[in-house]
Formats: sequence, structure tokens, C-alpha cells
Amino acid sequence: MAQEMSQPRANFNPALANVMQWLRANVVRNGPLLTTILIFAVAYVVGGQLYPAMQKPQVFFNLFINNGSLLLVSIGMTFVILMGGIDLSVGGMIALTTTASAALLKMGVSPFVVIPLMLVMGVVFGFTQGSVIHFLKVQPFIATLMGLFFARGVAYIISLSSITITDSFYKTLALTSLPIPFIANTYIYIPTLVAPIMLLVAVYLAFFTRFGRTLYAIGNNEQSALLMGLPVARTKILSYTFSGFCSALAGIVFSISLLAGYGQFATGMELDAIASVVMGGTLLTGGAGNVVGTLFGVLIYGTIVSILQFNGTLSSWWTRIGVGVLTLIFIGIQSLFYFRKKHG
Repeated sequence: MAQEMSQPRANFNPALANVMQWLRANVVRNGPLLTTILIFAVAYVVGGQLYPAMQKPQVFFNLFINNGSLLLVSIGMTFVILMGGIDLSVGGMIALTTTASAALLKMGVSPFVVIPLMLVMGVVFGFTQGSVIHFLKVQPFIATLMGLFFARGVAYIISLSSITITDSFYKTLALTSLPIPFIANTYIYIPTLVAPIMLLVAVYLAFFTRFGRTLYAIGNNEQSALLMGLPVARTKILSYTFSGFCSALAGIVFSISLLAGYGQFATGMELDAIASVVMGGTLLTGGAGNVVGTLFGVLIYGTIVSILQFNGTLSSWWTRIGVGVLTLIFIGIQSLFYFRKKHG
């Protein structure tokens, strides 16, 4: 009898041990991402308890409406940081795109010419930065900082003041709302869809293509990637090209949303993008992280802004304080999980 009772227990212990080992391995591997999702959920629930109006579904969708451009540049920034680089030019690129597109539209150029032209400009801009970084061995921080100055400088050369967009196509895109199925009194705008679609594209590129796998390999160890015969040069340049494309696309969304172009737009957005990427669980040193985490990093940023707006008495600078504190916390969490993963 004792032997029969001990038999299931002997079979149960190895099974339980395997399950616990699997859970431990996945928690360590996806710890930063799970932490990001948890913090977003807690922040949103707490905000809803403090301010009941935040419990309305429309407030959640407003996170995507208000932060579409930030999500776009953060997606491009994620690819660059995964590789171990940085791109400080994204805010300047948004300003240049909005100003140039507004000026061209004011001159009577068709929006169907302006939009592709702006995207090509972003691609060329990013390609040039990537080429300078790789072939001239310029530090990414310096090269992209110069890119930031250049882009904003050109935007101010085009116009020192804000340019209003009166084009009917842009107005239609900006003002047409799309109802959310099965949820009453909720909506999004057409430009809001751009960032989620780009997120799906980025997930595919990161996890299902050679380009994505090479990004992670370069971020872990560039010399090892070279020895393995991976296309390091091409991948580095393409990552900055992709970031330039995302920045130009973000600038188009920005200009449609505000129906204006101005060289002062998106000031400091490059820092918000970096913070969102870090809060999303991507290591600043590269080699670990993903764009799904970046989405939740942007949502955390948007949630902090929403809480401050519903409060109405706190300065907007509390957003910077909150994001700064959370960024430091996430860097500590990343270091902890990286140490656990490295040392078992």
C-alpha cells in the first residue's frame, strides 16, 4: 500500500520540477517585458480608481490616438538600440517632415506626391546616417546628434513660423473618425491605424527574417557576427534607414493630426522614444528586447500623461519625472534579469 501511494508522488515531482524549470526560464527570459506589461496594467488600474472617468474605453483608445507618432519613432528606435546604436535625429526628422510637407502642400503640390516624397526623404536621411556611422566609424551618438541639428535647421530655413495645412485630403484623414466595433461611443482616427500596422511589420521583421536575427547578433557581439559571416554592414545601415523611414512616417501622422508644420514640433521626442524603448525591456547595450515591449513602454508614457491631465493641478513636468524614475527602475530590472540569465 505504501509503495502504491509513493508511486504517483515519484512521478509528480519530476513533472512539477520540469514545469517550475520552464516557468523560471521563461520568467528570466521575458522578465523585462512581463514587468512592463504589469506596470502598465497597475498604472492604468490605479489611474482608473483615482479618476473614474479614466475607466471609459475611449480613454484607452486615446493612448493610441495621442501617441501614434511616438510609437512610430519608438519602433524605429528599438531596431537601432537592439543593434547597440542610438538615433537622436528622430524628433528633428518629424519637425522637418511636417514643415516640408506643409510648405509643399501650400504651394499646391498634390498630397499623393508629398507623402511618398517625405518617406523617400526619411529613407535617404536614415541611409546617410547609417553609412556615416559604419564607413566613417563615427559614434552613433555624434552622427545622429548632428542629424538632429541638421534636420531642425533645414526646417527653420523652410519657415520660421508654423505653416497651416488646408489641403482637403489631409483634413479628411484628420477629421474622419472610425467607430470601434462592439464598443459603444468609442472611435479612432485614420492616422491612428498607421502605428499598429507598422508594429505588426516590425514584429515580422524582428522575429521572422534574417535581418531581425542579425540585429540581435550584432547587439550581442558585433565581432562574433562578423566572424559568422553575417551582413553586419548592410544590417547596420538598414536599421538606421528603417528608423529614418519610421521618423518620416511619424512626421506625416503628426502633420495630419495637427494640420500644421513647424520646426519646433516634437522637441525632445527622441528622449521620449528612448525612454519608451528602455521601459519596454530593450537593453541600451543591445542584443535583448523586442518591439512588443516598446508598445507597452509607449502606453505607460501615455498613461502617465493621462493621469496628469485628469488631475489637472500638477505640472506637465511630472511626466518627465515619472518617465525618468521608471526608466531608471527598468534599467535596474534589466540588469537584474541579465545577471540572473548570465549566472543561472
